[in-house]
Amino acid sequence: MTKIINSPSKYIQGKDEIANLATYYKLRGNSGAYLLVDKFIFDNFKDKIVESFEKEGVNYHIEVFGGECSKNEINRNIDILKEKKCDAVFGIGGGKTLDAAKAVSYYENIPVFIVPTIASTDAPCSALSVIYTPNGEFKEYLFLKANPDMVIMDTDVIVNAPARLLVAGIGDALATYYEAKACVDSNASSIAGGGITKAAIAIAELCKDTLFQDGLKAKIAVENKVVTQAVENIIEANTYLSGIGFESGGLAAAHAIHNGLTILEEGHHVYHGEKVAFGTITQLVLENRCLCEIKKVVEFCKSVGLPTTLDELGMGSVSKERLYEVAKASTAEGETIHNMPFKVTADDVFAAILVADELGKN
Repeated sequence: MTKIINSPSKYIQGKDEIANLATYYKLRGNSGAYLLVDKFIFDNFKDKIVESFEKEGVNYHIEVFGGECSKNEINRNIDILKEKKCDAVFGIGGGKTLDAAKAVSYYENIPVFIVPTIASTDAPCSALSVIYTPNGEFKEYLFLKANPDMVIMDTDVIVNAPARLLVAGIGDALATYYEAKACVDSNASSIAGGGITKAAIAIAELCKDTLFQDGLKAKIAVENKVVTQAVENIIEANTYLSGIGFESGGLAAAHAIHNGLTILEEGHHVYHGEKVAFGTITQLVLENRCLCEIKKVVEFCKSVGLPTTLDELGMGSVSKERLYEVAKASTAEGETIHNMPFKVTADDVFAAILVADELGKN
């Protein structure tokens, strides 16, 4: 099998990088920049973003993201981008804002600049957008033609976001190695569309090791709104290492279980990475990993504040019948759970969810 590794053309991480956005735009665009920003960023950082483009004399249009990366929202932004005659799109904000910007870039065949203002998912670096229904239920993966032209991380902005968002990113990144290893063991194709390189699995393992070493220290630092080396390391792990690791290493059970959990409206307030963390524990149960390894992951999750039980996901009162529907959704045709190195059924997932929940309690 041909091996493939994907990555953004350029990854930039440092202080006050949001002031350099127009400078980076001029390397790719000419007629105008379309700035898709989430509402929190618009309310708190609009002046700083706009100042960058006005200082460089670059035309721009700034638009507030509608809140859900749905086909309706993507099409709405495409219509405005065409009207404003912009030739590049910036996604500035959280994971769904970034995914929407990447989808706009895909359909309009223009450069995309990804500016995460939180480190809560591994979405920024990937050639992938996760599409949801307008109600927030998982719908499909949109596989893009290329990775972003640039990913720009402003650590000063990220450190001022709620610590829970950084922790959610840790939860998302936690799955990276375990899913990539499952794909290696089953000789599955990665999201990049080929075999898994040694570089990709090494990056995934480095991601895991960085989380265990620096995750708790970074959480404490962000709670105090300071940038330490641990924070720098976790931002890189959550964004770049996990982004490369999942896309070029592959997805398996953890993210499929996350997708299944999205059918429960009781969990719609829970972040993507928080559900993925529980999905990771469930995958380890499916794999019948040794109790010491599962315990290490559970205790790490507890130390940083990631959910390890259904109750912590807001799903403690969900009936077993509805949990079985989650298991069925997790094993639907085309789901990444079928990249596991053994056959997985809805019965298997249902049982693993219940066991993972009990292990989290105990």
